[in-house]
Formats: sequence, structure tokens, C-alpha cells
Amino acid sequence: MAAEFLNAHNKVRAQHGLPRLKWSSRLATFAKWYANQRRGDCRLIHSSGDLGENIFWGKGKRWTPAQAVALWAAEKSDYDYKRNVCIGNRECLHYTQLVWKTTTSVGCAKVICRSGDSFITCNYYPHGNIIGVRPY
Repeated sequence: MAAEFLNAHNKVRAQHGLPRLKWSSRLATFAKWYANQRRGDCRLIHSSGDLGENIFWGKGKRWTPAQAVALWAAEKSDYDYKRNVCIGNRECLHYTQLVWKTTTSVGCAKVICRSGDSFITCNYYPHGNIIGVRPY
């Protein structure tokens, strides 16, 4: 599963000529720990700390790492690079974290919640989404 997460991230980053991310077992351990905190409710609540983080919830068990990353990447259409803003109160910060140029490593985890749904989280170091800075 680590390879699927990493390959999906690097495929998106390659579209912008960005450096490839490396897998971090430390970040993956944190992601797994946090995902287990959400196992009971599958709520889209971010962890705390100084890491970048993308979270995902999907109905059912079959969501793959590549599908979660693809949904984050699809937010590109809601990002205005020239103005460096999300368009019309839409969500684009998952996308910008995914393609943050200075981010070097990622670690992710997936759990199946008690409801039978999927919760996926990825953590990034160093974090992106710094106000006033473009991702790439």
C-alpha cells in the first residue's frame, strides 16, 4: 500500500516537474495512529501538529490510495495559480499540499471505520499551504 500512495503522489507531482516525494515510515506511523483515532466515527477532523495533512472519507471499504490521491488532485480545477487562491469558496488545499514544492516526504494510512467506510490520511513534511506562498 505504501508504494501505491507514493506512486500516486509522485505521478501528480511529475505533471508540474516537482521533486519526487520519499516515503517516511515515521509519517506513516503517525498517519496510522491518527487514522485509528478516527476508526470509531470516520469524521473528517484534522490531527494537530506541524505536519501537512490530507484526509479522506469514502463510503464503503474499497477505496484505494490512488483514488483518494486522485480526488485530492482533482481540486486543481478549483485553484487559481495566478491569484494563489481557491476559486469561489471551493476546496483546493488538498491539491496544493499534494504539489507543495518544498515538501520532501509523505506517509499515509487507511483504516476501515466501524461504519464499514474508508478513512485515509496522508501526512507531509515539511508542511505546505503557507499563506501568501505559491505551491510551485
